[in-house]
This record gives sequence, C-alpha cells and structure tokens, in this order.
Amino acid sequence: MLSRAFTTPRKSFRYGETSCRSASIHEYEDCIIGFMDDPPLNTCHDVPGAIRLTLREVLRGSVGVVGQSRLGMIEKVVLLGGQVCSLKRFREVSLKRIEFGRRIERLAEVSKQCQYLVPVTSYLYTRRIKFVVSHYFPMGSLADLLAGARELGHTALDWKQRLKIVFHMARAIAFIHGQSPSQEKHLILNIHGNIKSSNVMINCDFEASLSDYGFVQLAERVKLSATWQGKPPPNSKPSPYIESFSQKCDIYNCGIILLDLLAGPKAPESKNEIIEKKEEIKKGICQFFEFSTEGKARKQALKVLDIALACTNNSPDARPSMEQILLYLGDIIK
Repeated sequence: MLSRAFTTPRKSFRYGETSCRSASIHEYEDCIIGFMDDPPLNTCHDVPGAIRLTLREVLRGSVGVVGQSRLGMIEKVVLLGGQVCSLKRFREVSLKRIEFGRRIERLAEVSKQCQYLVPVTSYLYTRRIKFVVSHYFPMGSLADLLAGARELGHTALDWKQRLKIVFHMARAIAFIHGQSPSQEKHLILNIHGNIKSSNVMINCDFEASLSDYGFVQLAERVKLSATWQGKPPPNSKPSPYIESFSQKCDIYNCGIILLDLLAGPKAPESKNEIIEKKEEIKKGICQFFEFSTEGKARKQALKVLDIALACTNNSPDARPSMEQILLYLGDIIK
C-alpha cells in the first residue's frame, strides 16, 4: 500500500529491492521518513469534487493496491468521512517539482471541461513519492469488468451498454485531439498517450470516462519485471497496445479496445484473420461477436467492426481521425 513507501526499507529504495512489512499506519506512524509535519496535498483549482487532504489522511485511508501499470500503482483510499478516492503512485518521475505541478494543473484544467475525462483533484510531490488523486469508480475499469465476467464464463455487458461505452470513449479522445493550442511549453495537450481498456473507467450507469490523460508526460514507464517488491507482471502475454506518443497511436489503441469489446481478448491478436473472414462475419457464417446480437444491433456492431479495423490499419496515415470516428458513431447510434 501507499503507506509502505514511507517505512524504512530493509535493502535499498529501488523498485524490486525494497521489502517492507505490511502494517497499519498506526503501527509505524513515527517511522514516516522525511515528514516532521503533516503536509497538505496540492489541490487542483476549480475541479469538481476536489477536497483538501493531507498526507497522513491519505496514508490512513489507503486500503490496498487495486491495479498497476508500467507508470505506477493504483490504490483505493477510503477517507475518515467515508469518501472514496483513487490514488496513482508513479514509479519513476524525472520532472522537477514545479514542472510536475504545472503540468498536472494544466491537464486537470483541460480534463474538467469534458465530462468523459477523469480529472486529477490533488497531488503530492516529495523526494520519495509522487502521486495524484482522482475520483473513484466502484465499477472499476472496462478491463476489470470484462475480465471478471469472462473468468466466470459470463457476458458482462450487452450491446447497448458496449456501444454507450464506445461512444463516451470516442468523445473523450476527440476532445483531447481537438485541443488548441496543441502544445504549451513542454506539454502536449492534444494527445492522450496511454489509451487502453484499464484506463476506461465505468460508473454505475455504464457511462465511461477516460483516465490517465497526459500521465505519460508526468512519469516514465518502467518494466513490470522490476516492479515494487519484485512481483512478476500480471500478464505474461505481450500487450496489443502500442506506446508511441501520437494521435495515430491513440486511434490505434482505441481500435484495439473496440475489437476487444466486439469479440473478446483474442480479437486484437487475430486482426488479419478477421479481415480475411470479414464477409463471412457479415453474413453470419462464422461466430464472431462475444454477445448476443441481431437485427439493428447486429448492423450497428458490424459498422463498429469496420471502425475498429480502420483504426488498427498498419499504416498510420490510413487511420481515420477521431473527428471522423465520432461522426461514424453518431450515424450508427441514430
């Protein structure tokens, strides 16, 4: 948990070498390193739902790691008043304090203008730890939702819910890609940079919001094989997503999510086979969709498949823009 980052390590502080005993904050409160006082978190200005927190409040509320990526670890924090928030602790940050704060404030300012983006509400930068706090989504991410159901042999979402999630995700990416000016100093505003199903957050009404906007410009990606406490990466298979920083890569990764939503986790790996059997899929000769669909819903799903294949075209220049994708989706939903 987050609190472990402040206990005295038995080896060095490098990831993969630190070993700390799990304990309640009350057991090692006096061992917190580098903080004689209780420093407040920096609150992002005018972000809805932002509350003033201190480091000790966050430490006491951290209940466990709920996810991890090459950028950092995600923890669920339950505050004394009952409010729940999500915290992302970055593994490696090379930015200086002032630049780190400037970038977060600007990204939060952009995010709050779009209802389909998850804004950062507060953050902390110290010598030993850097993290951001944002809203918590009890339904978890799209990746969690799909994986949990698939493990049980169930279909987590019907087509109507999936189409809704696709549309909201596209709205978020299109909003980012439409930012002008596209760059301020060393910060690129019109690229997300880390689109994947684990960053598509779902609320109780199956509305989707995109998280981690701009986070690749705050921290460095590290190899999961060298992560905290030497734990192995959760998935041994190579990721279908690409990590290049461009709008075309955002679009490619959006297409990967669409394929996953349409036909399951093996679909992105079978893209060439899907293209070869596209006519058979359209005629219903071969089983493709993960969910039950017929009539209008089937026609909609086939059109989304066309979008997914266009997004994942091997030639970046051949991929549609997010503005075009949003227009296509608008026509499909009518």
